[in-house]
Amino acid sequence: MRRLVLAGGLLVSAHFELYAQAPALQTREQAYRLQPGDSVEIQYRYTPEFNAKALVQPDGDITIPIAGSVHIGRLSVAEARAAISAKAGERLRDPELNLLVSDFVKPSYTVAGEVEKPGRYDLRGAVTAIDAVAISGGIKDSSKHSQVILVRRMNDEFADVRILNLKQMMRAGGVREDVRVQNGDLLIIPQNFVSKMERYVRWGTLYSGFMFLGR
Repeated sequence: MRRLVLAGGLLVSAHFELYAQAPALQTREQAYRLQPGDSVEIQYRYTPEFNAKALVQPDGDITIPIAGSVHIGRLSVAEARAAISAKAGERLRDPELNLLVSDFVKPSYTVAGEVEKPGRYDLRGAVTAIDAVAISGGIKDSSKHSQVILVRRMNDEFADVRILNLKQMMRAGGVREDVRVQNGDLLIIPQNFVSKMERYVRWGTLYSGFMFLGR
């Protein structure tokens, strides 16, 4: 499989020295990271009067008593607890607290392009790239499923872009190369060359093109 890194809206080869420090794609299970729309509950061991509930705002911040505004977006629960404790520690002496996620945005992935039912789908259990395409209604005849694009966000700066050959994966033995979908993944199934052709074109241009391909 070919791998690319997406940075600043540009696709560049992952082996370019410019992005040599980019983190590698994570394939193992990752700790849940808080995101906008999640609800959290903060419980203090010795000062329960400061207990609070908060909703993670679109910018990733929450606002709670004593600690004030704290950024916890895209942090794990343990990291968020440490961030809140550090901020609360500016006014409390060695605060001990527990952080609970009382409600969270359902994990999901998106399938776009040449499938029957493109859209966002809930991520329930183990779902692979082939599963995701099947759940979205399957590929269209106009698809180029030998070059499916998987975009996976790694952090606030980088996203990993992989080219998946679903056509090969669907063959006997190819299923071992199938990739497990993660929360936030985007699968793009592009059009094949024929389906991209305009219905009406200038004959001279079309004839010249076929003459070139025939060489």
